[in-house]
Amino acid sequence: ASDLRTATLPGSLDISRSMFDLRSPPHKFMKRYDSLSSVPSSTSSRKDSQGSNRSLDTITLSGDERDFGRLNVKLCYVPSVEQIWITVLHCKDLTWPSSCGENPRICVKGIITLPKPVQFKSSAKEGCNDIEFMETFVFAIKLQSLQAVRLVFKIQTQTPRKRTIGECSLALRELSSEELSHWLDISPPSK
Repeated sequence: ASDLRTATLPGSLDISRSMFDLRSPPHKFMKRYDSLSSVPSSTSSRKDSQGSNRSLDTITLSGDERDFGRLNVKLCYVPSVEQIWITVLHCKDLTWPSSCGENPRICVKGIITLPKPVQFKSSAKEGCNDIEFMETFVFAIKLQSLQAVRLVFKIQTQTPRKRTIGECSLALRELSSEELSHWLDISPPSK
């Protein structure tokens, strides 16, 4: 998460601090509610359609709600040479369809969504619970161009056949000269 109180880059939108300051008095009247049950979150079970109580931990997620894993990347912009540095660190808890086999070769394809897209791809690694890539990609692009676009990552299998099994993206409007780490939730590929 980024700290909205830090100085913003020149030309970026200046958001009022008070909108995000949770230290102001109104929050002490708020109650936290569980998104599934609309009852205070201290209640740990809910009634299902048959009227029996089930623990929230046992609810099975299906389809798009399933956890597809997370991708860890680091971003940095070096203003003096107008370069963006993108480091693909690793994928954690990655899941893939059984049709891809037990340990498919997996790579990460990146796309900077400029009018003429900039693409790059990591080397392919054997699929497992925690795949380390540790690869850095450097591109010379003006900051103004980057702040209006996204960085999209496609998680792809190389074997038995090339296939996108998940994707995630990140807006580049908050680039910093300090290297920042991001954890991105991987979702199913868009149709």
